[in-house]
Amino acid sequence: QVQVVESGGGLVHPGGSVRLSCAASGFTFSEYAIRWWRQYPGKEREMVAAVDVVPTNTYYPDSVKGRFTASRDNAKKMAYLQMNNLEPSDTAVYYCKVGGYWGQGTQVTVSS
Repeated sequence: QVQVVESGGGLVHPGGSVRLSCAASGFTFSEYAIRWWRQYPGKEREMVAAVDVVPTNTYYPDSVKGRFTASRDNAKKMAYLQMNNLEPSDTAVYYCKVGGYWGQGTQVTVSS
């Protein structure tokens, strides 16, 4: 059974940090690229980070570059998104996508 499950969201103050985790099972995790997306209410999802099959190959849009870091641990079948210096505009539901498999999303709220 294929499963992709995010965790680690919550309420954080502006300037704070949070690390999202993504646990995968039921498929060969190491063979797939990982994409992190976020979605604002009423908007389409936007990609905020990507980690290739080769873990050192990463991509970030300008909106999060220097603040977000994506990584993966193939042995544990885990992906991570470290988010630092968070801003209220980072408030969204964050999704992990491994290959074509989506997680259910986790809410991150940045507010004082």
